[in-house]
Amino acid sequence: MILWLGALGVPIAGLVLLLAQPDLDRGWEHHPAHFWLVVAIAVVNVALGLLAGETARRLGDARLFLVSMAFIASAAFLGLHALATPGVLLEGKNTGFVIATPIGLFIAGVFAAASALDLERSGATIMRHRRLIRNALLAVIVAWAAVSLAEVGPLNEPLPPEDARGRLILLAVAGTALYSFAAFRYLSFYRRSGDRILIAIAAAFALLAEAMVAIAAARNWHLSWWEWHVLMAVAFGLVAFAAREEHKRGGSPFAGLYLRDTIARIDKRYAHAIDNALEGGDATQTDLSMEEAKLVERAAGEIRRLEDLFKPYLSPQVTARLKADPSAGLLGGETRDVSVLFADLEGFTSFSEGCSGPAEVVEMLNEYWADAVPAVAEEGGMVERFAGDAVMVVFNAAEDQPDHAVRAARAGLGLQKAAATLGERHPGWPRFRVGVNSGPALVGNVGSAEHRSFTAIGDTTNLAARLQSVAHPGQVVIGARTYAGLGDAAVAQELAPLSVKGKGQPVKAFLLIEAR
Repeated sequence: MILWLGALGVPIAGLVLLLAQPDLDRGWEHHPAHFWLVVAIAVVNVALGLLAGETARRLGDARLFLVSMAFIASAAFLGLHALATPGVLLEGKNTGFVIATPIGLFIAGVFAAASALDLERSGATIMRHRRLIRNALLAVIVAWAAVSLAEVGPLNEPLPPEDARGRLILLAVAGTALYSFAAFRYLSFYRRSGDRILIAIAAAFALLAEAMVAIAAARNWHLSWWEWHVLMAVAFGLVAFAAREEHKRGGSPFAGLYLRDTIARIDKRYAHAIDNALEGGDATQTDLSMEEAKLVERAAGEIRRLEDLFKPYLSPQVTARLKADPSAGLLGGETRDVSVLFADLEGFTSFSEGCSGPAEVVEMLNEYWADAVPAVAEEGGMVERFAGDAVMVVFNAAEDQPDHAVRAARAGLGLQKAAATLGERHPGWPRFRVGVNSGPALVGNVGSAEHRSFTAIGDTTNLAARLQSVAHPGQVVIGARTYAGLGDAAVAQELAPLSVKGKGQPVKAFLLIEAR
């Protein structure tokens, strides 16, 4: 920051030196150099104004609109000043064209200061009247040019800037106050966000304030006079360079200037465009610019890549729930009626001991899960976790499934059917035993801020695990609540009351034969 302030102080120090030492303030009257320098500055400024104005119109951003008006005002009057070069349109000097630059800078200073205000509440009103504001500025520009060309008083006097010193000083004082306010405000914006376009705008406004001082104090066609031309060139060159760098980085050239409401609208717009792209839509066929469409396509591609990477680790139900309601990822939960299915492989330990190594065990498990998981998923079950040879599946947890008992029973039978088919090809492999129980459970997220899982906790879950432990290979044992939930759909055989760990009284259980 000290380096910035030091750099901005150099032009004023140079101006003071030239005015204090007139011998150093050499004269150089070169009309073509003046004309092309001023025209080049005006062209850059017009380009900035049009680009910012179009972006402001498209996004409805009041701050960017006012900045674009500042660019256009200064560019238009600077273009009129170029016409004051003797031999271009007029043979002699014309006050209207000569003093066009300070007039334009003053008007631009008004827009600059207005853009630095808190516009969150008034921004919508400004954008509703943007055509009126723009047309009023164009009317002033056209009127000034017409009166100057017609040599109508008071702009028909061929006065050099020195003879209008008093008026120029008044403009410089007012303009410097406006630009200084705007520069300090944009400097504070930069400190909060760090966007380079903001520091470029702040520096440009500071340089324009110095240019107004130089205009009022300079001697015509001397170095002090050429200085304000250079200051304006550097001011707008800084903004153009910063905008170009932001564009090269893939962002909007003026994104750092956007109001909070604009950013919120852009976020919603991009979110909708990305959702559309994820569903197979073409971002280039929307109202987005080509650069924005490419950005959306890249974002959608990255989301697809991440989804493909993490999808196997999350159940479809939990994924859908989090997409619909991000708050569902918070720790805690709710009590719901669920059905819980537990399954494990009887004799897994002895089988593992007889294998040649862990790779053979993993290969066996993966083959089983490849057949068993689709049977569960077909009924809408949420795989809560795998634990070696065991799996826990919950129904009616992440999404509403009123018939969760029927779904869980059919899933248990489907899992056993798939496992039996695979077991026929591998007679020595262990077989599944399945337990299913229904009832209330606390459903939600448990863990810590860094790692958590979505699960169902409670006596219903515990009893499902106990029922699985008493089932024989190839069997599905269900609890009384599950049996009651099946109604006429169940074909089951009641077992002798079971004494299970954690229960003071024997519990009813049924061997499920069929669930229609």
